Amino acid sequence: MMLRKYLLAGLVTLLPLVVTLWLLKVIFSSLIDIFRIPFTWVAHVVNLPVPPIWMLALISATATLLLLLLVGLLVGNFLGRQVLAWTDELMLMIPGVKGIYGATKQVLGAIQSGQGGSFKEVVLVEWPHPGSVTLGFLARRDCSWAVKGGETMVAVYIPTAPNPTSGYVVMLEETKVRPVDISPEQAFTWAVSGGVVAPNIRTSTSSDLP
Repeated sequence: MMLRKYLLAGLVTLLPLVVTLWLLKVIFSSLIDIFRIPFTWVAHVVNLPVPPIWMLALISATATLLLLLLVGLLVGNFLGRQVLAWTDELMLMIPGVKGIYGATKQVLGAIQSGQGGSFKEVVLVEWPHPGSVTLGFLARRDCSWAVKGGETMVAVYIPTAPNPTSGYVVMLEETKVRPVDISPEQAFTWAVSGGVVAPNIRTSTSSDLP
């Protein structure tokens, strides 16, 4: 029993480190794969040796940070916003890409800002079967456009973990959902963490649900 206890303690202690290192490895490998071809081509053009892996990783990380900074600067001025709007239009014209790009952009924007009356209210719903509950985002009220008599129904977006940009949209009677006194950002963090990180706020319980 003691051996099992120590093994479990070691697993719990090292698992976060292993997961973190694995994620970093995936990120750096992705960055290297993105920039490997252009940097290798430039090196051949200027008759320089191909950079080693660690240098490719460093250059790729720097280039990514500069790209994020550039996009952030563009968002801050009218011309940049116009360029980004044109980029959005272009992406939304590509078959197969527009669905993923548009949905991801709308979901992230709605969760982040809560503007337009959507995703700014967190609710508790009974899901995926009776007796279990989860957090969702109130997407819109009045579902009469889809269901006869749906004036009293609401659309709820239920995110999946650890990627909350994918999930389920369900239509429920408004009496079947309960508001939760937390922000969309807190619910978003809860979903990303797989339920590990939760705000220390009293919320509705499953016994409150009809």
